[in-house]
Amino acid sequence: MMNATPYSKLTPDCILNALDSAGFPCDGRLAALNSYENRVYQIGMEEGLPVVAKFYRPGRWSDAAILEEHGFVRELAESELPAVPALAGGDGSTLHAYQGFRFAVFPRQGGYAPEFNDDAILERMGRLLGRIHAVGALRPYQARPGIDIAGFGEEPRAYLLAHGFIPTEFRDAYRDTTERALEQVRRCFERAGEVARLRLHGDCYAGNVLWTGDGPHLVDFDDSRMGPAIQDLWMLLSGDRIEMGRQLGHLLAGYETFFDFDPRELHLVEALRTLRMIHYAGWIARRWEDPAFPQAFPWFESPGYWHERVLELHEQTARMAEPPLWSI
Repeated sequence: MMNATPYSKLTPDCILNALDSAGFPCDGRLAALNSYENRVYQIGMEEGLPVVAKFYRPGRWSDAAILEEHGFVRELAESELPAVPALAGGDGSTLHAYQGFRFAVFPRQGGYAPEFNDDAILERMGRLLGRIHAVGALRPYQARPGIDIAGFGEEPRAYLLAHGFIPTEFRDAYRDTTERALEQVRRCFERAGEVARLRLHGDCYAGNVLWTGDGPHLVDFDDSRMGPAIQDLWMLLSGDRIEMGRQLGHLLAGYETFFDFDPRELHLVEALRTLRMIHYAGWIARRWEDPAFPQAFPWFESPGYWHERVLELHEQTARMAEPPLWSI
């Protein structure tokens, strides 16, 4: 059974000693960065610039899955793409262990959040994603799971219904609404047909994009999986259908400079959005015994939260029955 408080022994001394043990001598400066799934810190070095250390949540990924992610990011960097690969330690490995914790060390990447309502930024972001997907399509992951209906929809739904997080008055409504939503998700996948799956960033939203004078950098490939290309595009879209279509048009104008896009994948936009909604609630539920989660998500067990989720999924079911989003 996974430890309910997996980070209780990850003290500042443990963190600094862990980096020293891997060949990264620290100067004692340590600042926690925003992260719930893992624990991430900026740490000062005795020589050179600070680094970022990620301590992986115990039990989530196998060593092989973590090293596959590191390998993909290294491939991107070797292809002169703005990705931030993990640093090798004294033993030449990018995955380190100390007192039961596994961790990786990265160069610190600065930057600011881009404005995705700017057409030029969207096209530049599309070019970057096209180049990333061209590398991602070269070989499949072997140890990391894919994005699918079972893992992102059926399993988290079953977990939520089985573990009492949903208030009694919304339990039947959530069960029925998610059942109808997943029926529509399956229809969307049927309409799209067999689409190519490739190595993706997997969690490509604005918070994982940093903009510098050299353009965009993608950070945090922790959720990298096999899936359809549209997964790395749809989360950059916002607004109504017309606005999202306009944004998508600019993204694809840049994207198709480097990689072909299969328009059948547009059938999956709202289906993938629906799966993300269900998966997100299931993710919080599965982490609830980690003390950081009730503190960060105090509204999770409130009736108001689940009322909103039922309405949201009802609306998604209607959207998935509509014609797919088209680029403008």
